[in-house]
Amino acid sequence: MNADLLDVQGVAAPPRRNGELIFEAPWQSRVFGLCAAIVETCFDGDREPFRRQLIAAISAEPERPYWDSWTVALQQLVLDIGLLDEISIEQRITSSENHDAENPRGRH
Repeated sequence: MNADLLDVQGVAAPPRRNGELIFEAPWQSRVFGLCAAIVETCFDGDREPFRRQLIAAISAEPERPYWDSWTVALQQLVLDIGLLDEISIEQRITSSENHDAENPRGRH
């Protein structure tokens, strides 16, 4: 998913500064990249299925931080297409959190 194809206005528009996407934490850019890969490989680049999920996630909890809603939308999309089940998603989240705790400065 090319950043140029993302909404620039409206509820689904990601936070930007001077036209550039804003990521406040490394996990946010990772979930963006993961989403881009899933959209490209599973939907032939059609971002509309994800966009619908994102709008639904934001509408469900308007006060939730944007990238948290992005993550909720991506998780739901992955579940809907059967790419992963809920247990697998939770295991991957836990593994990522453990990795981040062990590497607080992003060293691998």
